[in-house]
This record gives sequence, structure tokens and C-alpha cells, in this order.
Amino acid sequence: MGKIIALANQKGGVGKTTTAINLAASLATLEKKVLLIDADPQANASSGLGVDIREVDNTIYECLIGKCDAQDAVCATEVEGLDLISSHIDLVGAEIEMLNLSNRENIMKEMIAPFKEKYDFILIDCSPSLGLITVNSLTAADSVIIPVQCEYFALEGISKLLNTIKLIKQKLNPKLDIEGFLLTMYDSRLRLSNQVLDEVRRHFQELVFNTVIQRNVRLSEAPSHGLPVILYDADSRGAQNYLALAQEILMRNRPQK
Repeated sequence: MGKIIALANQKGGVGKTTTAINLAASLATLEKKVLLIDADPQANASSGLGVDIREVDNTIYECLIGKCDAQDAVCATEVEGLDLISSHIDLVGAEIEMLNLSNRENIMKEMIAPFKEKYDFILIDCSPSLGLITVNSLTAADSVIIPVQCEYFALEGISKLLNTIKLIKQKLNPKLDIEGFLLTMYDSRLRLSNQVLDEVRRHFQELVFNTVIQRNVRLSEAPSHGLPVILYDADSRGAQNYLALAQEILMRNRPQK
């Protein structure tokens, strides 16, 4: 059975989509079968994997409003073993269209269910908000990765997200766990980066991944070429960081003997 992991933080610019793309590609490189679901109307995860959304007929929007079967929305990427359900700006309107549906919080869960047998990991790149699509993503997920950037105001809004996760756990998805807090945009030369690192680790302890994503030019350049960093420059620090994160997640999810 595949594990469903949502990547969420309602604060923008924390490296959430970068993590979704590169973690998915790294898991696929480690010979896992991975599906990335782009649940952000900005569709950056789609374009970052080289998909031209203007040429895609079926996206997550059509799946959520019942216009197409989710199987018909899956497309292959340049990374072997990594498939994608792309997004579209129309997804902004899906929340309004879903409001009157009785099972509106469970639509994505039902949509993803058939894929659990086919993939080892299903990653959901959530939008930077706590709206209905993000609630759907968290209701469908087994766990959530929370990227936190090593910058000022890093912990701002985290309590709101944790409160949302707690409510979803109570009312919609009792099995939802925090997979981990991921520190991103770390620069060891900056005192502020080190202070944030220490503060997050003191706050959340063993919930924080050992792997830290460092600032890296190649990591920033890769999406403009429609490639994950592991295909763009496998020797770069960014590629090595995300490969280490993928290995850490595999270690954490090893079957118990």
C-alpha cells in the first residue's frame, strides 16, 4: 500500500513546491514508484517537471469536480518511475463548485484511493492556504511534511497550520501524522539561519528531519528548465540534500520487523 504524504504550509515561499518536485524525483531515483499530485492552482510543480499545462486536457480540477476519472489525468514525467497529476488555474474555482457537495472534504481521498496499490508514495503539493483543497489533501493523506524556511518569521503561522491538522485529525482523518518539519533555505554562514534551526529543533525535537535543505543556485535554476535538480545537476548540493531527505523518509517508513 502506497503512503500518501501532503506537503503543506499556508505561508508562501517556504520551498514547498521545490520540495514536492525534488523529493518525488529523488524517491523515484531510489527506485520507488511515485505519483505527484499538484494541488496548487499556480501549477508550479507541473511546470517544474516540464509539463505545459496549456496542452493538458485533464488536470486535478477536472478530477475533483467529477469531469474525468483520475486515471485519465496521470501523465509521465522525464523521471523514470515518477508520474504527475497536473494542476490548472481553474482549481481556484473548484472550491466554490465543491461547497455544496455533501462529502466535500473527502473528494480527494476517494479520488486517490485506487492509486494506493499502484504507487509506493503519493505526494500532494498543497496550495499556500488552508482552504477546502488543502483540507481535502490533509484528509486524504497519511502524513504531512511541513517545510519551514530558515528566515525571519519562520514559525509565523505554524501554530495555525498545526491547529488545522489537529482539527482534521479529530473530525476527518484520525490517522493523520506529522511526517516531519523540513528546514529549507539554510545558509550556515548566517547567524539567523542557525538561530532558526536551533529554535525549530528545540520546539519540535524528533519531529524535525535531520536533513536540512541548503540554499543552492542549481536548485533555484532547475525549475526554469522543467527539470528536478537531480536531472539538472546531480552533483549539486541541492540534489544531494533531497536525495538524503528521500533516504531519511525511506528509513522512517521501513516495515517494522
